[in-house]
Amino acid sequence: MLKPEMPPAASATPPALRVRAAEAADRPRWDDFVEGCEEATFFHRFGWSEVVRKAHGHRTWYLLAEREEAIEGVLPLVLVSSPIFGKALISTGFTVGGGIAAASDPARRLLAERAAEIGRERGVDYVELRSETAVLDDWLVKDGTYAVFRRPLAEDDEENLKAIPRKKRADVRKAIKSDLSVEIDAPVAEVYALYAESLRNHGTPVFSQRFVEAILEEFPDATELSLIRKDGEGLASLLSFFFRDQVLPYFAGATPAARGHHAFDYLYWTLMQRAAARGVRIFDFGRSKTGTGSYDYKRFWGFEPQPLSYQYHLVRARALPDVNPLNPKYRMMVRTWQHLPLWLSRRVGPLVARQLG
Repeated sequence: MLKPEMPPAASATPPALRVRAAEAADRPRWDDFVEGCEEATFFHRFGWSEVVRKAHGHRTWYLLAEREEAIEGVLPLVLVSSPIFGKALISTGFTVGGGIAAASDPARRLLAERAAEIGRERGVDYVELRSETAVLDDWLVKDGTYAVFRRPLAEDDEENLKAIPRKKRADVRKAIKSDLSVEIDAPVAEVYALYAESLRNHGTPVFSQRFVEAILEEFPDATELSLIRKDGEGLASLLSFFFRDQVLPYFAGATPAARGHHAFDYLYWTLMQRAAARGVRIFDFGRSKTGTGSYDYKRFWGFEPQPLSYQYHLVRARALPDVNPLNPKYRMMVRTWQHLPLWLSRRVGPLVARQLG
């Protein structure tokens, strides 16, 4: 008796993985992936492409790796070109985070290969991935320049206050008693003016106010502008981001008078209070350069540094870049900038800042 013919066995070959540039229609899927991917950060959100385009006019490549309709990885890239600092493809330019966010090693590898390919096509000096940890064996790693500071937030204000080391806790208590007030959703122009003054005093070119406005337009659900006042006068300002269960105090500025009133301490303490009240459980104090005042300030709050490992693929460059105000090469530039009239630094700063990435 003849046996019935069996149907051919189903192929075990999975659908092919491919990398392509994301389009505007991909934004919902992209952001859904970012929301659920452990490696992704707020700076992987698709809206940053629009922010950079609106404020700086730079070309971007937002690469996604997908298998059929399922995204397995994303990589946002910004092309930044400067006659002073060179030409680079950065993930993510004009932020402190980025790199490859992927759910599989094949996706990670293909995204890295495509980034290197675009870098060669565009004749960049290097491709830079601002990831927290080194995940690519064949890319160069730069350790020690930056660290990130994070700590859990409790639900209770008193518990969060006790988590601050004694000396800094005393400063916070002084700030609470200093008759300071905090204004939420403060005027953009006033917040920007304080930030621009701070950057000038530190010798750093400030970006345009349009950059802040573009961020607020793209992420209205995830941003907060706060301003500390004393007798009606603005002393310190802050633009913060909310992402998942985290709050990220990001652009902070202050006048010289802020120090005597502990306005910065009040700025961050009141943000902790608001964040804890809305269920946020991680306070991400952000990135700081090793050896700077902001690095030490965050340690005074009891935050321990977690070194970042940025990765690089060199194209035309022969050594890792060091675009850093602590670099002796730029020391004279920093000192000169500190002595510019404020009005001039605000006019010229955006022309330089858009070249820094």
